[in-house]
Amino acid sequence: MEQFRIEVAYNGRGRFFNIKPLGNARYQIYIEEETIGTIQLDEKDHARCESQGCELDMPLLNSIRDQIQFHEKWKHSD
Repeated sequence: MEQFRIEVAYNGRGRFFNIKPLGNARYQIYIEEETIGTIQLDEKDHARCESQGCELDMPLLNSIRDQIQFHEKWKHSD
């Protein structure tokens, strides 16, 4: 699985994160070579996610989740 890069808005500015898929809807989040943590997405409930070892606030983590889902082309049920 190939890593990819996302940009999310944070405090009015764009911030870039590198994402490495680990399988089973788990993704490692890092900036440059420094790992920030891991996020586990719920493929059935797209609004839900769990972080492991992340020191990011929930709004930023939710933005990262949304961008990962967009990148992976997950379909949202509205």
